[in-house]
Amino acid sequence: MPYSHFFFFLLISLAFAAMAAPTLRPGFYTETCPQAEFIVKDVMKKAMKREPRSLASVMRLQFHDCFVNGCDASLLLDDTPNMLGEKMALSNINSLRSYEVVDEVKEALERACPGVVSCADLLIMAARDAVVLTGGPNWEVKLGRLDSLTASQEDSNQIMPSPRSNATYLIDLFNRYNLSIKDLVALSGSHSIGKGRCFSIVFRLYNQSGSGRPDPTIEPRFREKLDKLCPLGGDGNVTGNLDATPEVFDNQYFKDLVNGRGFLNSDQTLFTNPFTREYVREFSVSQEKFFKAFVEGMIKMGDLQSGRPGEIRRDCRVVNSRRPRVEVLFETSNRGE
Repeated sequence: MPYSHFFFFLLISLAFAAMAAPTLRPGFYTETCPQAEFIVKDVMKKAMKREPRSLASVMRLQFHDCFVNGCDASLLLDDTPNMLGEKMALSNINSLRSYEVVDEVKEALERACPGVVSCADLLIMAARDAVVLTGGPNWEVKLGRLDSLTASQEDSNQIMPSPRSNATYLIDLFNRYNLSIKDLVALSGSHSIGKGRCFSIVFRLYNQSGSGRPDPTIEPRFREKLDKLCPLGGDGNVTGNLDATPEVFDNQYFKDLVNGRGFLNSDQTLFTNPFTREYVREFSVSQEKFFKAFVEGMIKMGDLQSGRPGEIRRDCRVVNSRRPRVEVLFETSNRGE
């Protein structure tokens, strides 16, 4: 399907989704699983102690899930003989990780409240907790999502941007989801924590835009550091820090962009583009403004829904119909009422 036709179809689908999707609200599990948010945060704390990077990895899952047909945990589905899921999509393969942390959270929720909390809501809560546990802002999450019955590698390939994307492309992508330029820059601040692979930046270091030269926007001393980390022909799976404080959620990411020390092309382009630069400067100066805008963007992104049929998966990796006991679709009366 041509790119323009695909997004036209997507916009029509999102319009219908507004009418068909379940209503999201804070405190959705207050009666049916009052300890849900505590359980999620407790497992995330344990994951952080084992491997601090895992929190950034789990937070990224919300982004890659919500942009592809809404926040419905389609990303978490494993491939089947009849379905190519999203885990092996171009932007996800050998990149997304820490699915085992999601499994641990889901197992803990199922022990406490079987068949009540959706995997889609789990991702929303876990992403929030990843931010809070690394020093970022806290916020009240809206819950009540259903889990998808299928996934689409093709849809993910059509939608998700690559590390090579420039700000113009990203602005257009976010606009299609009614996310503003400010939302784009603030949500890119999720790269305040975590690491990226050499595979994602080797073109910047040695052949930017097919020039045979490095990206001229990279600060020279930082480029020398990256050259040593990611030599031409080296191991593409070696990782580097996305900003100077990769285990602390703060505004250092934006300070690095101002100084030409962005790791990914899709990061540094936010400072070279005149439409996004003003927000990079603003957030580099005021962490408070960044935190406020980030929370607003996360809530807006969390509202994305497809309106398609769904269920509450017992295992985030498979739909219930592939498990020994089949669950009833749309059975939500015992969840949040």
